[in-house]
Amino acid sequence: MTASLANPAEPSAPPAGLDAAAVRDPDYFPGLAVALPLGIQHVLAMFVSNMTPAIIVAGAAGFGFGTAQTGEMVYMIQMAMLFAGISTLLQTIGFGPVGARLPLVQGTSFAYIPVMIPIVAGKGVAAMAALMSAALIGGLLHAFLSMFVGRIRFALPPMITGLVVLMIGLSLMRIGIQYAAGGVPALGTPAFGSGASWLLAGVVVVVTLALNFFGRGIWQTAAVLLGLIAGYAVALAMGRIDFAAVGQAGLVMVPMPFHFGFVLSASAILGFCLTGFVSSIESIGDVDAICEGTMNRPATTRELTGAVAADGVGTALSAVFGAMPMTTFSQNVGLIAITGVMSRHVVTLGALFLIACGLLPKVGALITTIPIEVLGGGVIVMFGMVASAATSMLSGVTWTQRNMLIFGVSLSLALGLQLEPAALQHLPETARILLGSGVLPAALTAVVLNLLVPGRDSEALES
Repeated sequence: MTASLANPAEPSAPPAGLDAAAVRDPDYFPGLAVALPLGIQHVLAMFVSNMTPAIIVAGAAGFGFGTAQTGEMVYMIQMAMLFAGISTLLQTIGFGPVGARLPLVQGTSFAYIPVMIPIVAGKGVAAMAALMSAALIGGLLHAFLSMFVGRIRFALPPMITGLVVLMIGLSLMRIGIQYAAGGVPALGTPAFGSGASWLLAGVVVVVTLALNFFGRGIWQTAAVLLGLIAGYAVALAMGRIDFAAVGQAGLVMVPMPFHFGFVLSASAILGFCLTGFVSSIESIGDVDAICEGTMNRPATTRELTGAVAADGVGTALSAVFGAMPMTTFSQNVGLIAITGVMSRHVVTLGALFLIACGLLPKVGALITTIPIEVLGGGVIVMFGMVASAATSMLSGVTWTQRNMLIFGVSLSLALGLQLEPAALQHLPETARILLGSGVLPAALTAVVLNLLVPGRDSEALES
């Protein structure tokens, strides 16, 4: 789940000439002339969020901007686009019990980043092999657990889902600032924190906010993408862009099974299996939002299990070819409320466009020419909106003494361990990675306390 700058609580009328009742039907096709631009608009809304985790993880592994292994980053960006499209088709078209058959857009997940970075940090291809192997196993388990979604929903009230999303946002904010300042200080970047770096990041933030506040239609929907383009233009004028990688990239990229190899790591596997549970919480929220907000009905168990199963299968399939774990994207759920068109076939066209982009290496090579400060401006906005989305989710919670204590203890423990990792130095590596991630300890502590502390049943009856 990633946050949208658009407000899904502001539904609008469907495009002129379309029946208002028909467009609320997921099986309705509004015609190619309407469906194609709406499908591309879905891609624009999620494009930056989709490629960002691949760039962050590749950079942490040592495949970053300007390194000798930038080609590995290009490959990961291409796979992010290709398998976001394929995973989206699993949701919109479906395959047996897999897929909700709803207009859900899939993309790379932010939720796994706090777990992935410690696994790959500075360790190169060998660590990427362990990461992808763990994602494959975790994705299969995720798909299996989808069969039990109906039975565990009671344990995931808005207080816990909001806490999980909040910790995702808080865990990522440091990365946004590092990127905006020019890289990672531990790598000894000479110009880290320079005025030129903050200028580029600031252009992106200012343009993004201006378009979101004053723009309409596509200008507002693609605000982050257009902000990046503005920052890129300034960087080009400053002589910061090198197109050599674009010229060297091939015309077509064929996905390679187990591109990074296959290595089993107990800590990585456990981390992905647990984070898959967190990701399923996000997907349940998106399916509920799209059904209740657009079709005015609760999501069926079939839709929920299908959506979570598509997350798991999409993650496993992506991992085989070197792509990041997949999840549903909430900004596209909000986009449906804004356009008024519920058609899953619209999203299917957007998925086909993503697949086409994923097979063209020059697209990925062009993305790697974006200065890290420009990307930093974009992710500052995105990660901030993730945290803002969490506060919106938490606003509906009844803040009794019980809930405040559960939330406070979970947040304090998770954030504190993440800010002071040395407190875990005497634990095994697996425990250090999991407890220092922020997201996992917050989710597990809150779920356990919510189930054990008396008063949950009485609060449910009051609500």
